[in-house]
Amino acid sequence: MNSLAGAVAPNRSDLKSAYFCLFMLTIVYSFNFIDRQLIAILQEPIKADLNLSDTQLGLLSGFAFALFYVTAGIPIARLADRSNRKNIVALSVFIWSFMTCVCGMAQNYVHLLLARIGVGVGEAGGSPPSHSMISDLFPEKKRATALGLYSTGVNIGILFGFLLGGWINEFFGWRVAFVVVGLPGILLAVLVAVTVKEPQRGRFDGIQASAGSQTFGQAMRLLWSLKTFRYLSLASAMNAFAIYAVSNWSASFMIRTHGMDTGELGSWLALILGVGGAVGVVMGGVLSDRLSHRDRRYYLWLPMIALLIGVPGAYLAYSLSNPYAALTMLFFPGVLLNCYLGNVIATTHSLVDANMRATSSAVLFLIINIVGMGLGPSSVGMISDWLSDTHGTASLGLALQSVVPAAMVVAAILFYVASTQMKNDVPAMRGEG
Repeated sequence: MNSLAGAVAPNRSDLKSAYFCLFMLTIVYSFNFIDRQLIAILQEPIKADLNLSDTQLGLLSGFAFALFYVTAGIPIARLADRSNRKNIVALSVFIWSFMTCVCGMAQNYVHLLLARIGVGVGEAGGSPPSHSMISDLFPEKKRATALGLYSTGVNIGILFGFLLGGWINEFFGWRVAFVVVGLPGILLAVLVAVTVKEPQRGRFDGIQASAGSQTFGQAMRLLWSLKTFRYLSLASAMNAFAIYAVSNWSASFMIRTHGMDTGELGSWLALILGVGGAVGVVMGGVLSDRLSHRDRRYYLWLPMIALLIGVPGAYLAYSLSNPYAALTMLFFPGVLLNCYLGNVIATTHSLVDANMRATSSAVLFLIINIVGMGLGPSSVGMISDWLSDTHGTASLGLALQSVVPAAMVVAAILFYVASTQMKNDVPAMRGEG
């Protein structure tokens, strides 16, 4: 890690520009998840229209999507560590928004799968460049908060994805929902290109933009050699495994088990997973930044504690017979599963130089999304299909009961193990008592 001797403090003008950029990037991330989450509330009408199995539905939002998302993410992140990050983000928004519109025109499973792959490739260019820009806009002690605020885009997107998707489907059908949600993203791409400024790399870390960058192989070897990153990434992957299982299948569970319609259910899930999740991700970043003055391990201790508190709610949400009691219990994992994201990105960026931040985010998200996005929804779908012969419509609830709480406990254990390695791996902590 390079010296911090050249680091500078932000002035008022810098902060104004930084927060505008953060606001725009958060809106971009919101559109990312509106487009991604839309399919979750629309799964049941899509399944009926195209005659799909739960395994096929799980692949649409799970492994098939994640495979192309993370594969495209690595070369895009390498490009972002060398070139204009803002332009990459703008182009990515255009691609995934256009492909979301195409989803509404699909006539069969193959058409929809290819369109979802296109969405995944576009969305791959959103987060790594954005993470890198944010870490160049805010000093280290404010990064978890800034990245936490940015990460509320996940929950804002979930909120509007469920809300818009649920009600548009009620009145116009699932195809119109994809087109209506996709079109505004094309305008957003133009706004990002015109209004957002590219920040100077490493400004708060004393690293100049001209600093050399490592190859992807070197970056991967460096990150994996750090035990903090190794366990942190696996913990994050299991946390994401639980999040994607909950967010992708809760709507189908409530429709099948409790007979709710998409409009009412979309409103409930927008509140629980959208607003509640945003509270969780901001709370995680803000509390960790404050507690880190005592001990930086709070960046990983806090999500560990949150996960353990949320386990009972995650189990009861899929076992109670009253739909509103079940939705109330879902609020706990809806909030607490989201406390980790800003913390793990900030911790990962503390392990590397400024000219590796987009790549380090891409590597982190590769692991998170292959395990979390790739296997979470797909595993639930396959287990549900496997149990359906003996348990009928109850099979989906049983799959969620078996998968989500177990993933949360494993993630909590891995976060604790990662925290025990931080003083060896985070340069700013070396020498602390």
